[in-house]
Amino acid sequence: MTEVRFVDTTLRDGQQSLWAYGMRTGMMVPVADLMDEAGFEAIELGGPVELPKCVKELREDPWERYRLVIPKFRRTPLRLIHGTRSGFAIYPHAVHQLYDTCMANVGVAEVRISDSWNDPADWAWRVKQAKNAGIKPIINLIYTVSPRHTDDHFAEKTREAFALDVYRVILKDPGGILTPERTKTLAPAVLNAANGKTVELHTHCTTGLGTLCCLEAIKAGMTHVNTAIPPLADGSSNPSVFNVAKNARAMGYTVLVNDEPLRLVAKHFTACAKRENLPIGRTPEYDYAQYVHQIPGGMISNLRHQLRLVGIEDKLDQTLEEAARVRAEFGYPIMVTPLSQFVGSQAAINVIVGERYKQVTDQTIEYAMGIWGKEGAAFMDADVKDKIINRPRAKEVAERPYPADSLQDLRRKYGGRGVSDEELLLRFFTSTEDVDQMKAAGPARAYATNGTPLLNLVAQLIKRPRQDSVYIRRGDFALRLEKRQST
Repeated sequence: MTEVRFVDTTLRDGQQSLWAYGMRTGMMVPVADLMDEAGFEAIELGGPVELPKCVKELREDPWERYRLVIPKFRRTPLRLIHGTRSGFAIYPHAVHQLYDTCMANVGVAEVRISDSWNDPADWAWRVKQAKNAGIKPIINLIYTVSPRHTDDHFAEKTREAFALDVYRVILKDPGGILTPERTKTLAPAVLNAANGKTVELHTHCTTGLGTLCCLEAIKAGMTHVNTAIPPLADGSSNPSVFNVAKNARAMGYTVLVNDEPLRLVAKHFTACAKRENLPIGRTPEYDYAQYVHQIPGGMISNLRHQLRLVGIEDKLDQTLEEAARVRAEFGYPIMVTPLSQFVGSQAAINVIVGERYKQVTDQTIEYAMGIWGKEGAAFMDADVKDKIINRPRAKEVAERPYPADSLQDLRRKYGGRGVSDEELLLRFFTSTEDVDQMKAAGPARAYATNGTPLLNLVAQLIKRPRQDSVYIRRGDFALRLEKRQST
């Protein structure tokens, strides 16, 4: 019987999608060994975006996180995500190489490499860096819908990815816009192009169809799927491992994952979510408009906020329609960060100003110049492109120097006596002041695994410095705990 294998995304994409990278180190540590027992092919952990979140908001050291968590994974390879660009910035290649090297040193074995355009030239230098660091490179083949993104297009991209001698390819659907019908044709086309090499499916539940797409992919022979553990599954996250596994078993497949330890993990994370008032993933209602504008859900709320600030929140639907038009004029970019933000922001400006492209962002100018990928300039509507770059601001943008610091330059700027490469990266992505504040915050907060709120509260209170006693009273029940010097 055909075997189905799973890659877990809970600690990376699951929490990024639903908790905005708000999972604390203390939430991960108690259940890492249980996740290791489940038999996953790999478990996602980390990416450059996690560093500033940990330092600036959580006030936790991400490198200490890895040293606490990674040793608990004795059987399962760990996998990070690290693309050709990180968010809205273009970083020196030396930063990317140093990050890969540091992650390899703490025990990460694989890296998923994304490029917003699926450009083999940009894949190539990241693949080389991963191999230099001793990490297995995996290419994210990012899915989107447009007249030019056909099954043949993705098949050719699959061949180009494996030509770089990578470990695997992942058919990645970050917007959750893959449908079961498209999966029936796309999965065989990609698998045929892979010529026997492994291709995984990574999809989201944004439109409620993620699990169905996984099952159609499995039937087509794509039997390596990415899932998450509830409550960090469903919603804008990945499909639930429990749901996909249950249905695959019912379809007669041999499922190579052990659900039992994962139910304890789900119970633990659910308790954490309730305690910290964090979202619990639920399957959303189907929304066909998502396939038209393809704006990610989190960005729609941001657009609504921008429109509210200028008193035209009622024009959200018009802005989404404008986003579909802008995307077509931009040459149908894949709607992932940062390209989706470029499209959405320009659409909002067009609606707010009342005249299309009268005002444009610097990022729109850079996009038209090919700075964010040569396809942006090549496929952009010629009239729109002329309107964007034939303005004085475009000349100023074109003359900007772009970062090309070497490792020695980075160490001179951000290093110093006693500063490790790990801390250098934290300083680069945040600031020296942020790193100092992170250190001053002390060790990461612990989370008990029993899910009992009262015991969790007491455990936290007695760990506070200068906390000598705890008094709890409810009705006729009273409890006092005191710290006393031993005699």
